[in-house]
Amino acid sequence: MKQYIQENKERFFEELFSLLRIPSVSAKPEHKADMYRCAGRLVELLKEAGAQEAAVYETAGHPVVFGRYDMGAEKTILVYGHYDVQPPEPLEKWRTNPFEPVIAPDPATGEEAIYARGANDDKGQLFMHLKAFEFLLRKGLLRHNVKFIFEGEEEIGSPSLPAWIREHKDWLRSDVVLVSDTTMISEKVPSINCGMRGLAYLEVTVTGPNKDLHSGHYGGAVANPINVLCSMIASLQDADGRITVPGFYDDVVELSAQDRSLLNRAPFDLEEYKAFLDINEVKGEKGYNTLERTAIRPSLDVCGIWGGYTGAGAKTVLPSTAHAKISMRLVPNQQAADITRKFAEHFLSIAPPYVKVSVQPCEGGDGFLIPLSSPAFKAASRAMAEVYGVEPVPARGGGSIAILAEMQKILGVDPLLMGFGLERDTIHSPNESYLLRQLFAGMESIALFCQYW
Repeated sequence: MKQYIQENKERFFEELFSLLRIPSVSAKPEHKADMYRCAGRLVELLKEAGAQEAAVYETAGHPVVFGRYDMGAEKTILVYGHYDVQPPEPLEKWRTNPFEPVIAPDPATGEEAIYARGANDDKGQLFMHLKAFEFLLRKGLLRHNVKFIFEGEEEIGSPSLPAWIREHKDWLRSDVVLVSDTTMISEKVPSINCGMRGLAYLEVTVTGPNKDLHSGHYGGAVANPINVLCSMIASLQDADGRITVPGFYDDVVELSAQDRSLLNRAPFDLEEYKAFLDINEVKGEKGYNTLERTAIRPSLDVCGIWGGYTGAGAKTVLPSTAHAKISMRLVPNQQAADITRKFAEHFLSIAPPYVKVSVQPCEGGDGFLIPLSSPAFKAASRAMAEVYGVEPVPARGGGSIAILAEMQKILGVDPLLMGFGLERDTIHSPNESYLLRQLFAGMESIALFCQYW
């Protein structure tokens, strides 16, 4: 496929950039029209690549794109991706316009990369499948039926997709769900994710007085909701980094020494890791190293906290309310609904009598594992080894793609995660980018997988 890429890469850039220019931010209602615009553009690209059918379908939320090419083969590949993106803020930290893609050198290495929101997550990685399919079809190398499902709500937890999948289960019958929406362990060694963590995400609110108060007139006499919230959050983890919610670890499976040893085969340099993040030391659950903490152990983090006055200058106010968004990453066997319930019960139980507390679930999904012995995993490993010259390492992803566990349950088919992102790509952050060599290596690997499987 290398020659095909070289002959068509300028066209590839134009097509990918047409997607990246659309601000398909699923979290913001003002971008509803952009969601339809992006879905429509994907339909055009699917048809141009050779899909026999492709259309936009309504859901209870943002639309789904479904397309297919049926050649009467025995096996079918279902390609999953998402066209929605994270909000670009804070805009002042972007070096370029997040929705005006550019190809520029990486500041550290000089390698060329595409800079834009969605360059990696997930428009860039989704695009690789379109071009691999196009190549295989035009060169007469396609061996399987191929279906595509692209959603517009992954970044907000895919609330509408499970119902759509159940309703269209017959359309989605397949033998493997092929996904590129993940990150490799390192630039030196490729990896294939054999599992991902689940997610339980909530917003908590602590309410004190019925209005903001003068901090001089009332400070020291009335509970400050921000102070109380901080204290409550601090109590959610003990000195060893373990989460204190009762029953939180009931379903967590402790890995054997052998399994932990296999996980730690992955190349990892702690000093490089700290230098990359500009931190002096790592922190996490006692008894586990960094790789284990982000793959086989659950976590709890505050993703946002606010209340009171945060503008310029001083305003001596004791706030009426304080809020926080809390994310819990879950390992397989933990159920998002169960953990959400346990957290809410615990958080309400530790509320002191001088405030009122509420807990609002936002999104969630379960984790999953796939067998390393499957023909699909072996074919993916062979394909990536040929492209990279190194056998890929099996890895567990620390992030979450909640819908994949649902798809596994509804369709009875395992997902295969061939992701080509790198940590340097800073997805969800300013200056998201995607190296051109990874974009092209992904196209090659996917095309080879489709021939080897």
